[in-house]
Amino acid sequence: MNQLELNLISVKAKIKSAALKTGREEEDITLVAVTKTVGAPRVNEALMLGVKDIGENRIQEAKLKFPELLKRKAGFHMIGHLQSNKVREAVKLFDFIHSVDSPGLAAEIDKEAAKNGKVMPCLIEINIGNESSKTGLKYAEVNDFLKETIKYKNIRFEGLMTVAPIAVKPEEVRPFFQKMKILFDELKTTAAGAKFKHISMGMSQDYEVAIEEGATMVRVGSAIFGARG
Repeated sequence: MNQLELNLISVKAKIKSAALKTGREEEDITLVAVTKTVGAPRVNEALMLGVKDIGENRIQEAKLKFPELLKRKAGFHMIGHLQSNKVREAVKLFDFIHSVDSPGLAAEIDKEAAKNGKVMPCLIEINIGNESSKTGLKYAEVNDFLKETIKYKNIRFEGLMTVAPIAVKPEEVRPFFQKMKILFDELKTTAAGAKFKHISMGMSQDYEVAIEEGATMVRVGSAIFGARG
């Protein structure tokens, strides 16, 4: 048993434990293995070990890597910041976009998805810590965003995504995850948020806390593939 397999076993065990604390099962949580800078051979190994969803941050890396991946039923997630001029490629490459952070970007995705005859599942990125260094809508902007984008037919918002502020201890970001869950529950009661079912939050350093606070998707990279430069 190599290190990658051991890491996956450990991550899945922690996901299961955290899920059980909230009355859910491991299967209720989507593990998105973040493959940024990880070569295709190692990603293929992870797929053979049971990884079902992979996340990439950059279009260019995905374009080079995806053709080399095994022909398996893996879900391809765009989890990094998406520029409007990259939307055409993103809609073709990915099955899910986590990082919609403006009405203009939503409009571009809707337009390109229509050209491709698909409805693109997406998440709305929230800057839950109001950090100037991060993208995402502010907490108070989401309702107006949904009102503006509800008219689109080829983009389907299925929930929210956030990147929590960097903290020394995972417990320090728990309040941000709690705030995300409150927002998620509030939005689900509106017509625009009726299809909400996912909260993508939590990474290698804090995914257990995120699950305890309601995450349905976690984006885990270094805890699976090891530290990267």
